[in-house]
Amino acid sequence: MFITFEGIEGCGKSTQARRIARRLEKAGVSLLLTREPGGTPIGNDIRQILLSSKNRDLPPLAELLLYQADRALHMSSVIRPALAEQKWVLCDRFFDATTAYQGYARGQDLHVTTRLNEIASSGITPDITFLLDCPVTVGIKRALKRNAESEVMGQDRFEQEKTVFHEAVRNGYLDIAKKNPDRFVVVDATQGENRLEEIIFLALEAHLPSGRSR
Repeated sequence: MFITFEGIEGCGKSTQARRIARRLEKAGVSLLLTREPGGTPIGNDIRQILLSSKNRDLPPLAELLLYQADRALHMSSVIRPALAEQKWVLCDRFFDATTAYQGYARGQDLHVTTRLNEIASSGITPDITFLLDCPVTVGIKRALKRNAESEVMGQDRFEQEKTVFHEAVRNGYLDIAKKNPDRFVVVDATQGENRLEEIIFLALEAHLPSGRSR
């Protein structure tokens, strides 16, 4: 199983990815929890570039290609080997984020973005994608609070974008989900963390190996 978690800044996807990974491990599932960008050592360097507030003038095309470079490496060295070992892979963001952020919000050609996604991901598509959806005002408030409490400074390039950018990302995600109803599970991310975990885990229970549950 290849499971991805998506959503705007501050939606809670990273928290839920960690929570669900722990829950699945308790159920006896062999899994890998990873993220994009930054799922490899080189990818982590790319992540620092992409998220650094010092790089506000990074051209949209360069941004798009950096994400694809990270993904190509991530797929070849981390995700594909794990899937080949029959592990469940849980990924905090994947190519839907690139479509929403760089395609819908940055205005990069969607056909080009989609094709680059296909190439970088080796044609592999998630089995299930959880979209944690919430109003932009809610997500950004959470994200800014998280950043203020973090020891990592200056990694807030996207949080500094204007509201219209984040609205475009959210609308992009919802449009992608609408076009891929068999893969997407849209969850109201304004709910509490415990409730969100229950909803997501319930959606995965049917896929657990026989005899394994809560």
